[in-house]
Amino acid sequence: MALGHRSPDSDGAATIRQHIAGGHKSFSFEFFPPKDDDGERRLWKAIRELESLQPTFVSVTYGAGGSTRDRTVRITEGIASDTTLTPVGHLTCVGHTRAELRTIVGRFADAGVGNILALRGDPPDGPGSPWVSTPGGVEYASELVRLVKELGDFNVGVAAFPEGHREAKSVDDDAFVMAEKFKAGAEFAITELFFRPADYAALVERSDRAGADLPIIPGIMPITNLRQIKRFAELSGRDVPAEVVSRFDGVTEPVDVRKIGVEIATEMCIALLDQGAPGLHFYTLNRSTATREIWANLPR
Repeated sequence: MALGHRSPDSDGAATIRQHIAGGHKSFSFEFFPPKDDDGERRLWKAIRELESLQPTFVSVTYGAGGSTRDRTVRITEGIASDTTLTPVGHLTCVGHTRAELRTIVGRFADAGVGNILALRGDPPDGPGSPWVSTPGGVEYASELVRLVKELGDFNVGVAAFPEGHREAKSVDDDAFVMAEKFKAGAEFAITELFFRPADYAALVERSDRAGADLPIIPGIMPITNLRQIKRFAELSGRDVPAEVVSRFDGVTEPVDVRKIGVEIATEMCIALLDQGAPGLHFYTLNRSTATREIWANLPR
């Protein structure tokens, strides 16, 4: 399946879309920004452990409301300079003026980061709270995509939502937004976490119908803590499906929960690849073990 391994001639130079168009599956990891130095040490340990899998790219998210911007940018720069990995820089509209956004993009460019994930981002008070505009900033992810593309030859990715964005009037309206991001210059998309391959297939179909001609990489979060995953799903305005929750009935030991979570994620990954997904993007929670186990379970 050639999953995740960069083509020999790319060496990080080919864009993510070119990598996928060349017949390679994209295999990538996402980390969240640590809150302190101890967390940063754990993060770098996970990065080093996953580096040997030769992922197509890795990324580090912003904290809520863009609160960890400086740490996120600094870690992304470190990945570019101190590892063999290809980093994707995260960028959000939240709390940034256009001038600040240009400065961050410039820092990415100086560090050799040519791939950027352009997101509207969650409001400062968290998902579901009212959107707060930033004076002198941008309102929509499509505007942010356009701004980044105007600043250089960047490969820009965006977010996708298998069940529709929680603020969208309908899934068709959400597909229209995806098409607008594509028209602005987006070249690939990564979904938020989800649990049904059928929801991903429906997203791809809607996006194609709306004219969003870009590869959509499914985002996978292995369940290692059921309460935590339920909370993440709630933040997206969703529930963990009953058929998934039921597989943990009567299971209390953390090691058993994690084992079932890896099994569920493995089944889902195989189903997604079988139906033509261009790759897999793992939300690692800054740990490598579950992701490495799922990777080992995938057919080659």
